Amino acid sequence: MNEAILIPLIVFACIFGVFYVFLTTRNKERLSMIDKGADASMFLTKKQNKGYTLKFGMLAVGVAIGLLIGSIIAETTSLPEEVAYFSMIFFFGGAFLIGNHYMEDKKEK
Repeated sequence: MNEAILIPLIVFACIFGVFYVFLTTRNKERLSMIDKGADASMFLTKKQNKGYTLKFGMLAVGVAIGLLIGSIIAETTSLPEEVAYFSMIFFFGGAFLIGNHYMEDKKEK
């Protein structure tokens, strides 16, 4: 069989297997705890953090702007292309994550 097809299939099968075993084990553990008299509300998390979409959205925007600025820097300066791209991606991605942190702090207060 062709190795180019077989290797990704094995990788995805392993990832699926790990998640399947994790979720079924967690479910069995929770059901046995409920059968023994534990309160089901203990499985609910205290703090529901819904800021993940904002965080990942800001990171994606930062990476996109970093790619754009990196391309401009690579074309207009003598800086190597790889350095321009990676430095701007990390700079703007990090800057937007720091901005997200300050936005979440302001929202909590």
